[in-house]
Amino acid sequence: MKFSTRSMYGLRALMALARDHGQGSLFLRDIAEREGLPGTYLEQLMVPLRKAGLVSAIRGAKGGYTLSRHPREVTVLEILEALEGPLVLAECPGGSGCCGRPDACALKDLWTEGSDALRNTYRVVSLATLLERQQVKDQRDMGSWSI
Repeated sequence: MKFSTRSMYGLRALMALARDHGQGSLFLRDIAEREGLPGTYLEQLMVPLRKAGLVSAIRGAKGGYTLSRHPREVTVLEILEALEGPLVLAECPGGSGCCGRPDACALKDLWTEGSDALRNTYRVVSLATLLERQQVKDQRDMGSWSI
């Protein structure tokens, strides 16, 4: 399974919102500029994120986007599924390559176990966790600079 740019860009945008959580809303153009993302694409990504209840849009001069919940309460799984749909490794039964006998197929069980493991991994990682991981990496990176 390979995630699309929808997921990568969406996660980066929501990390930017999480970084500024509680400090007001952010305009998409500011997120796009800060993260080096295409603004028109971000506009498209905000639609499913808003429908999933992950972001809120505020109109007007002081408008923009905010997270709908605290970064600790927004999981990577929610974001990925809002942008990509259900995370499954194989569509069985009925998908390409399906044998047509899902009750007697060991592969179906394997795909289900893998899909469950993937979802469980992303279910326990929140935006707050990602921000903490990023801060550690940023500090490490700054520590390696020399003059």
